[in-house]
Amino acid sequence: MRFQAAVLRSYEDPFTVEEVALRTEPAVGEILVEIAGCGMCRTDLAVRRSAGNSPLPAVLGHEGSGVVVRTGDGPDATIGVGDHVVLSFDSCGHCRNCRGAAPAYCDSFASLNLFGGRKEDTRQLTDATGGALAPRWFGQSSFAEYALVPARNAVRVDPALPVELLGPLGCGFLTGAGAVLNTFAASPGDTLVVFGAGAVGLAAVMAATAAGALTVAVDRHPRRLALAERFGAIPLHAKTAGRAERIRRLTGGGAQYALDTTASAPLINDALRALRPTGSLGLVARLHTALPLEPGTLDRGRSIRHICEGDAVPGLLVPLLTRLWQAGRFPFDQLIRTYPLTDINEAERDCDAGRVVKPVLLPERTSR
Repeated sequence: MRFQAAVLRSYEDPFTVEEVALRTEPAVGEILVEIAGCGMCRTDLAVRRSAGNSPLPAVLGHEGSGVVVRTGDGPDATIGVGDHVVLSFDSCGHCRNCRGAAPAYCDSFASLNLFGGRKEDTRQLTDATGGALAPRWFGQSSFAEYALVPARNAVRVDPALPVELLGPLGCGFLTGAGAVLNTFAASPGDTLVVFGAGAVGLAAVMAATAAGALTVAVDRHPRRLALAERFGAIPLHAKTAGRAERIRRLTGGGAQYALDTTASAPLINDALRALRPTGSLGLVARLHTALPLEPGTLDRGRSIRHICEGDAVPGLLVPLLTRLWQAGRFPFDQLIRTYPLTDINEAERDCDAGRVVKPVLLPERTSR
């Protein structure tokens, strides 16, 4: 099967949209999905800075959504041809964490999602000359017209929903909303501060507002602060003098929860200082250097932890987020700008420049 996909051939060069070939049919437990749309996530773009840890050439993309066109069936098949699905991260399904409803902490998460892949993935996707492309990125490689994925990655959704816009619910929006609803279990009367009003941070703001929590959003982009305010947060510019003390005043003595999406050491230290006693800080961005914590920031019962994929079970959280969207309480579509897949490099530039919060790439149908 041949179709169009965006291929990244080197860490410095632009994406090239070219013909690729899928050499295998869905095996038992797999599905072939015709991609309707795929979000562009910072994790996709971080491959350029991975210092060779992510093998190239490869098809990236891990916020795909679309329609199932073939299945590998099997005795436990729960997704069939014609189902509309959102694709999320891969997990083994049988390690202790997977069995304990924590698939984001799967023992095999790194190998399954970050180009290690499953053994059977080798050479299943090639370029037009037969050259091998790296195994499935997050079990998907969905910057393409089609994606062959483990059915475990997929969440069936209502076909009445705009499936081309739903892909970011599988990662970016899932991460921000899950941090609030799962990790923090925020409820009416709680207080939260979000550092970084990008896709993850704004999803956290929307989820916090839906949960009835008072939220402060910190960012340096006025347009993103305006979006945070629209979604119910108190906006605070990142360059405000005395940030931590200002947040403590706005939250009536300190926030119970803080979420950092920036990986900025000064902001992380301010986030800890802005917490009330026993408050919790969650980190979702990957740290690339040592994190110096200033004296006193972890006093009085404050805690800090990393949050992966919003502590989510995608099959539970994605349907909840779509229901909140239908009720007008999680307006994630207001963060999206769509681009044809052929304009992927423009989408990347706009994302890097902060001109768009969440690009979603729409493939054009040329497959055969």
